Amino acid sequence: MIEIKTCGEIEAMRAAGLVVRRTLDAVTEAAKVGATTADLDELAEQTIRSADAVPSFKGYHGFPGSICASVNEEIVHGIPSSARVLDDGDLISVDCGAILDGWHGDAAVTILVGEVSAADVALSAATEAAMWAGIRAVAAGGRLTDISHAIETEALRAAAADGVDYGMIAEYGGHGIGTQMHMDPFLPNLGKPGKGPRLKVGMALAIEPMLTGGTGETVELEDGWTVVTADGSRAAHWEHTVAITDDGPWVLTAPEHD
Repeated sequence: MIEIKTCGEIEAMRAAGLVVRRTLDAVTEAAKVGATTADLDELAEQTIRSADAVPSFKGYHGFPGSICASVNEEIVHGIPSSARVLDDGDLISVDCGAILDGWHGDAAVTILVGEVSAADVALSAATEAAMWAGIRAVAAGGRLTDISHAIETEALRAAAADGVDYGMIAEYGGHGIGTQMHMDPFLPNLGKPGKGPRLKVGMALAIEPMLTGGTGETVELEDGWTVVTADGSRAAHWEHTVAITDDGPWVLTAPEHD
């Protein structure tokens, strides 16, 4: 069953999405050389709880943090740590979720720390562009994999433009979201269009491509959470929560002025 929300429920999800947005903005500002990922996690939890919301990641299947903090070759699910100190040139992907009045918001950004290589700047930009291409493909009456195909097509376009064969992650992707953080349907980040459930007004999806500077092969570390690139190449991750409305896609985790 794919959850269909009323207009009022989508508005409630927007409120949760704004908590996530403000949290990611605060973390982005704080992600400087010398900060630890534990520092960022503490800031995120404080920001979420100050909005009378709850960090949806903390305790989720035993996850210890309020954010996922994935540095350099880490793709997703990095565990915040006081031992992980950000260095000049690092790339950190921060994934954040919040629950407000029973509704979830979920988003991720990739942050450039200090002076970052041109290749890493391009990798993050390509991943963000792929996310926005997926969002533009969200339309009532369409099919789920129309989004997948748009993400893949933009990633391939960026790869050709940048002269880099970006790795695309097949086993991790987007998902439905609403009264739970992870709901049906699973949203692949690549594939042919015209397949999967038909998109309907009232659906909400987390759209979250991940790209690497090398292959798309992944390895899960012994901590049972952190997913890294198999070849040690760097990775980027961008995500927004998006609702399907009569007026098109509404990005629920975008800034208030957007």
